[in-house]
Amino acid sequence: MNPSEPPATIDHETPAEPAVNTKGAGHSRRIFLFKLSLALNGIVGAVLAVPILGYLLGPALKKKSSESFWINLGPLADFPEGETRLVNYRNPITTTWDGQTGDIPCWVRRITGNDFQVFAINCAHLGCPVRWFAQSKLFMCPCHGGAYYQDGSRASGPPERGLFEYDHKITAGNLLISAGKMPTLAARNCSKPPLTQIQSLPSTTVAANEINPAEGRKSRNS
Repeated sequence: MNPSEPPATIDHETPAEPAVNTKGAGHSRRIFLFKLSLALNGIVGAVLAVPILGYLLGPALKKKSSESFWINLGPLADFPEGETRLVNYRNPITTTWDGQTGDIPCWVRRITGNDFQVFAINCAHLGCPVRWFAQSKLFMCPCHGGAYYQDGSRASGPPERGLFEYDHKITAGNLLISAGKMPTLAARNCSKPPLTQIQSLPSTTVAANEINPAEGRKSRNS
């Protein structure tokens, strides 16, 4: 070995660092972001679907649950025999923010003892609220002049039927009505004969009178 020569250096091979799998890391990140976006979309969709489903299914659910609602109108002592009184009850299918629009009036008639009639306040013609006149014992409609007797049957005017009546029952000395169902035509009014219409004259008689009015008047006078 020549002393003038620099000592030979030994190359120590450094171990190669493991290559980072950038492709796999990027793939995992995309999967995570995709699943996160699906979860967020699902949460947003659920939040939006709740009011929509409530709007669509709410009336059916309320109708089914309200059929068993019996509303207490008060003790029997509040309704003297032979009198008709106006009573308000709360509609069972309304919400708290409906306010006074959820209060529905009805007419309660106590005939005698436990014999009652509870009428819907709406006229059977076009739904105007009828008023009770105790002196004449008539329900009168202020809109088109419809009149009803005290038992709810039609007296005169445009209505072709009597007032509608609620199903009712007496429980523990209180008068209850089935407010979850629509009132129906009073049962005692259904037994009355329907309204009759004026029959028109035969067409041949009308034609003859039009041709010779004098003969028509003569035939009627005879």
